[in-house]
Formats: sequence, C-alpha cells, structure tokens
Amino acid sequence: MSTYKLVCPHCNSRMRIRTSEGTHIFLRVAYLQCVNEGCGWAVRAAFEMTHEMSPSGMPNPTVRLPIAPVAMRRQAMKSAAGDDHPDLLDQLDMEAVTA
Repeated sequence: MSTYKLVCPHCNSRMRIRTSEGTHIFLRVAYLQCVNEGCGWAVRAAFEMTHEMSPSGMPNPTVRLPIAPVAMRRQAMKSAAGDDHPDLLDQLDMEAVTA
C-alpha cells in the first residue's frame, strides 16, 4: 500500500501523522512529526475540502462546496495521471488509529 507523502521542510525526511481530528465536515486538523530523530520537528496542519471536482453519485443536500473552475479540474486530472496516492482523509484516519 502506498502512503501519502509528507516531507519535512527542514531536513527533507518523511513526516508521520501522529493524530488527527475532524473539526468540521470539510476540515480535518492533523498533528505531524518528522521521523528523523535528529530533527524531530512537529507541526499542526489543516486539510480543507475547498471545491467540488466532480458531483457525488449519492449527493447529500447539506453538502455544498463551490464547483471547481475548469482550469483547476484539468490540473487535477493531469496530476492524477499515474498517481496511486490514497485519499488523504482516509490516510489521516488510518494513521490516527495506528498512532
């Protein structure tokens, strides 16, 4: 299984998600730590859903996000080509459980 790659801006080592919590339907807060023991940098991060890229096949009428502009959707399609990263929020939930 591949993992979402978060890189420490100080030492370029991998960062792990120590824990995370949902604060809103569209917002998840995570606490990250660099795996390099010599660095050990820790940070709070927020992952926010901002735009709808494609409509849901099972829409919830209370979920309302702006539709992404065409240029943003095209860029996402280019970025996803050959990309096998799991969904970020699924990864946050998995790592919070195992931490």
